[in-house]
Amino acid sequence: MKDTSFVNILTLSSDFILDLKYATEDNFLKQKVYDCPDCYLRKNTAIALMKANQELIKKGFRIKLFDCYRPLDVQKKMWKILPGTNYVANPKKGSKHNRGAAVDLTLVDSLGNELNMGTKFDFFGPEAHHSYSKHSPEVLQNRKLLKETLAKYNFKSIYNEWWHYEYRPEIQSNVSNFKWKCD
Repeated sequence: MKDTSFVNILTLSSDFILDLKYATEDNFLKQKVYDCPDCYLRKNTAIALMKANQELIKKGFRIKLFDCYRPLDVQKKMWKILPGTNYVANPKKGSKHNRGAAVDLTLVDSLGNELNMGTKFDFFGPEAHHSYSKHSPEVLQNRKLLKETLAKYNFKSIYNEWWHYEYRPEIQSNVSNFKWKCD
């Protein structure tokens, strides 16, 4: 039976690094839209991500998370700030983030330094696309490592954001407005 509850990723594993950009002003909206920097996901999504991270740790890397589950109220706030773009989903339909099935992430080395992925998180030019081939061999290898590792655990990328992955078994979950208390 599918467990659709939400879980704070750090209750499953402390091996993740959190840098939740929308809990700061360091994002493309230039505004803080989350009350606190916690990463919640559907339980099965979180377990799959934890398994992918365990594999990466064995190779000397770790996952750094920029965004996780996003309550529908936050999606509405984002839409009000930047309506009608390809980068903020219309809250009437909701996004995979609103379902607890999407994560925005990167890889870091054993010292916590981000690997070079060719662009920063939330850079919306063609250089952020998975198909962009003019990056250095190092960047292409880093993206390949991230994409191939996550694919083993049922995470699928979208073409225009190297950082965005969706856990396929959960993408049909209902849009949620689940909220948690901040410490």
